[in-house]
Amino acid sequence: MKPMRPLVLFLVMSVIWGTTWIAMKAGISVVPPWLFGGTRFIVAGALMLAALRWQAPWRRKARRDVPRLAVVTLLMVTGTYGFLFWGAVFVSSGLAAVLDLAFIPISLFAIGLLLGEEAFNLIRSLGILCGVLGIVALFGPKALAGDGRDAAMELLGGGAIIIAAIVYSLGSVLARPLLRTYPPPFLAGVTTLGGGSALLALSLLAERGAVAALDFRWGAAAWAGWVFLVVFGSLAAYTIYMRLLLDWGPSRAGSYAFVSPGFAVALGVVVFGEPFRLNDAVGMVFMILGAFLVLREPAAAPTVTALPNRAVRLPR
Repeated sequence: MKPMRPLVLFLVMSVIWGTTWIAMKAGISVVPPWLFGGTRFIVAGALMLAALRWQAPWRRKARRDVPRLAVVTLLMVTGTYGFLFWGAVFVSSGLAAVLDLAFIPISLFAIGLLLGEEAFNLIRSLGILCGVLGIVALFGPKALAGDGRDAAMELLGGGAIIIAAIVYSLGSVLARPLLRTYPPPFLAGVTTLGGGSALLALSLLAERGAVAALDFRWGAAAWAGWVFLVVFGSLAAYTIYMRLLLDWGPSRAGSYAFVSPGFAVALGVVVFGEPFRLNDAVGMVFMILGAFLVLREPAAAPTVTALPNRAVRLPR
């Protein structure tokens, strides 16, 4: 691969995943969020598995891992996007993107630390502190503003997005043994299809207006957002991410979390006219800095080459 090509792919992926928040906002503003997400994931998962042709060896292996696959599916898709899509209704697309993209690496580190898979150090502890300060800066003023319904619902929405990040991180840790057995696109297809189906069922059972929305008269903007999420968010960007994960490793490939929020915030202000306040800027800076510190690779210790143990004859 040419030296500049991975960088170009990385930028394309970052732009796509930054703009998915705009597409999601366009859809869930007129369609029940769980219905919108469930249908998107069902189609994306079906397309992934169709492309892989659901090969027989994976089917046989998958039967043995049904319990873990079910738990990972419910955590990474149904639980994550159940909280995420509901919370995004009450939070601006820019803030939703920053909360999700910046808090995921922080919660991944914290859960990994609790499960003994991460080593605690000063730099990463400072990253966690920065992330917490960012959350306080973003939502603290709203908590002190009064009892207005809008402020309260925005707080609840932000909390739901943070819970989504934690649930996703837990699912990611539990998915690691599965990734040693199955190709990532196969696992993504299975969990996306299964999780989307559960999310759709949950929507039809509990979400107001979901049954009526099955007439699919969503309007051009919502359908454009839905198609964008399926084709670009779930298929193209994910494929690029898998390629970069192979070429760059997880830390560099996952650093899209430092780039995508900038696109999301800018587009939210330009497209939706969302307000941009000083405390929002301070909070975003702290959260992005926190994510950077948590993902930062420690400097490698210098290697000392041992000299042969030979006797040295001194001149007389």
